[in-house]
Amino acid sequence: MDFIRAIILGIIEGITEWLPISSTGHLIIAEEFIKLNQSQAFKDMFNVVIQLGAILSVVVLYFHKLNPFNKLNPANKQKTPREIQLTWRLWVKVLIACLPAAIIGLPLNNWLEAHFQQFVPVAVMLIIYGVAFIVIERKWVPNHELSITNIDRLPYKMALYIGLFQVLSLIPGTSRSGATIVGALLIGVSRAVAAEFTFFLGIPIMFGASFIKLVHFFKDGNGLNFGQFGILLVAFVVAFLVSMLAIRWLMDYVKKHDFTFFGKYRIVLGALLLVYAAIKAIF
Repeated sequence: MDFIRAIILGIIEGITEWLPISSTGHLIIAEEFIKLNQSQAFKDMFNVVIQLGAILSVVVLYFHKLNPFNKLNPANKQKTPREIQLTWRLWVKVLIACLPAAIIGLPLNNWLEAHFQQFVPVAVMLIIYGVAFIVIERKWVPNHELSITNIDRLPYKMALYIGLFQVLSLIPGTSRSGATIVGALLIGVSRAVAAEFTFFLGIPIMFGASFIKLVHFFKDGNGLNFGQFGILLVAFVVAFLVSMLAIRWLMDYVKKHDFTFFGKYRIVLGALLLVYAAIKAIF
């Protein structure tokens, strides 16, 4: 049964990690009904592993764009010096945008998870950012030009601003992609560039967070048996494959639609969570 649960949780992670609907919120709901029959230490490791699967999908899908070295591109041609320069600049922008989360997030991450990773706080943040998406798309965007339509033209200053918005995602239920996309739209970045830059931001942030959790897992004397390793492998592969599909779908979606749908979805999900939390508290 744990293998089946691992597949379901891997699917949820793969879909929700990159869409602006909060993977944390969905995993909290899922874990309420789909519990792995494992220790808490293993469950923490499991969440790290499926997250790594999601990250790897971005690296694979955008390898040609993220690779700063003179390798063959998809057209089977050598990268030009200009293309190499732009790739290095992209990585500088990503690192600049990651600085606020690294400086502010690392000291606060465990405290925020301990106090806010619960039904009510997560539900409230789902609703708040759901409303934000709708208001921005209907009131802000129509009156402001989304002038940054190419990620190569994203200024370093704007990258830093997006990174500051990413700090808000430390509160569970906010959604890392949700916070960064909201911030990007507010400063004039197009939907496609906002989504793509969010994917790239996830690489160092999520790798760093996952590495720290892995170190703590093994440092505390935890280990894995063969069955547990199999569960992790299955979940990793599922999260990786589903993430690839989710990323491709989102990039196609934002070419023709805005983020209003995600705002409505977040509000409905947040409301259902509040109702469930109330019922659970009563009974």
